[in-house]
Formats: sequence, structure tokens, C-alpha cells
Amino acid sequence: MHFTKTLLSTLLKLALPASSPPLENSMGIIDILPRPSQERGNGDLGWLKTFHTFSVDHNDKEHIQFGSLRIINEDRVNAYSGFPLHAHREFEIFSYLVSGLLKHEDSMGNVEILKRGDIQLTSAGTGISHSEVAHGDTPVHFLQIWAFPSVPRLKPKYFTRHFSDGEKRDVWLRVVAPVDAEGVQRDTREGTGPAPVQSGLTLYATLLSAGKSLTQRMTGSKAYIQVVQTSGHNIGPARGAAIRVFGGPGVDRVLKEGDGAYITFDEAADLKVENAGDITAEVLLFDLE
Repeated sequence: MHFTKTLLSTLLKLALPASSPPLENSMGIIDILPRPSQERGNGDLGWLKTFHTFSVDHNDKEHIQFGSLRIINEDRVNAYSGFPLHAHREFEIFSYLVSGLLKHEDSMGNVEILKRGDIQLTSAGTGISHSEVAHGDTPVHFLQIWAFPSVPRLKPKYFTRHFSDGEKRDVWLRVVAPVDAEGVQRDTREGTGPAPVQSGLTLYATLLSAGKSLTQRMTGSKAYIQVVQTSGHNIGPARGAAIRVFGGPGVDRVLKEGDGAYITFDEAADLKVENAGDITAEVLLFDLE
């Protein structure tokens, strides 16, 4: 799907989604349905190179939302360019910084320069306006993620958290979690621990080294896993770092940079992921109610 100016406008005026893509758990334990990188919506506006996991304009009915997740966009924005002031409401919006610097300004008076390792979360609630622009003379690479809130008409709030590469090395580090989860500072603008989200999701991040594997206990009914495209922009078949995701007996999938996968469970389960290549993989894992 080619990303056009019209589609960008649609993204900024996003309507409510249709139902989640159906997934059948054929093994009775875990089912894994890949979302190949080259099948994501993508486009090049000159100043913006973007991939979107979920259909922005609802044209792709099989990929509209999953659990509370509505948007996972992987964006590269040229220096001194970006998204001008625009409005949001009734979304939990968070940005995961991969490289470069991103300047955030909003109608609540927040102005911040975000760098690698930062997570900025805006609980849009009843409505906010913000802009996001590449800061300085280098491009910025980040993932912007939108989720539906569990409670409507919340007061808008803004949070930032920072997680170093060392903290994420070969562990599943919890970087976003529900406001009532253990260890979450729900009212602290700049704090430690995961960013508080008003949604039924927990986000883990890792930098998984070659030869390493991790297991994470999943408590939700579904999950989404995304391999960050750290080796450079690529609209073709995925390449670069690779991971293998294990499900039940006979169920496993290899994912490379830009690839993702829908995962479903019939009960709480341990999800195993191993590095299937020879370079570090940056991976995001969403545990979804």
C-alpha cells in the first residue's frame, strides 16, 4: 500500500477501527501469524519514510487493530522535518526512539528533545495537540504506537522514561505497563520504571545478542512482536538481524528486521525467543489483554 499525503491526513484524523484480525490457535497453546515487513503499508514522502503495521485508512481489513493496539508506525524523518501541530483524543500514544533526536511540543506546555532509549507517552484523553520534528541535522528513527484507552474521557497527561541499551541487553525489560501494575509511577512525569499506560498492554524491549535466548511469561490472551529495522530503510523482504519465536509443539517462526507477528494464547504461556542470526536484534514484545 503506497503512503500518500491523503493517507497521512487520514492518519491525523483516525476514525474508530473495525474488529481485530482473526487468529485461530490450531495447536491449542500458541499460534503465530507473521506480518512480513514488505507487506506493511509503506511510503516515501521525501521528508518521511514510513511503515505501518495496521491499516491507517481501514482499507486492509485483516490488519486494523489487535487487542488495544491500533497503530505501530516505524518512521524515519529527515532533519528539520516532521509532523506539524495536530490534534489527538482518546488514544494512548507513545514513541520509542531508535536513533536521532525528536523534538516534541504540545498544548500542555511540554517541550522536550527525545533521544535513543527514551519513551515518551501521551495520554491524549479528552484532547491534546502536539508536534514532532527531527531535531538537529540528522534524521530521526522512531516507532510511534497508539492504543485505545481502557477508560474514556481521561485528563490528558504526559510522561517520559529512559532505558539504556545496557538495561535492555539480553533481558525482556518492561518499558510500558498499565497504570495499576506493580512498580508503575502513574503520576510521575519523569520517573523510573515503565511508562504508565491507560490500556490493557505491557510492552517489553530487548537487545538480544547473537546466541542468546529469552523466555517471557505472557499473561494476556494475545501478543504482538516486532523486530526493529535497525540496519537501514528497506522496503523489500526483511533482512538483517533475525529471531526465532517458539510456540507450541511444531510452531515456530523466523522473523527479521521489520517483520512482526500476531500471537494468540488459550492460557497463560511462556514465550521463547532466540537470536537466529549473528548480530544483535532489537525487539519489542506487547503482552495484550
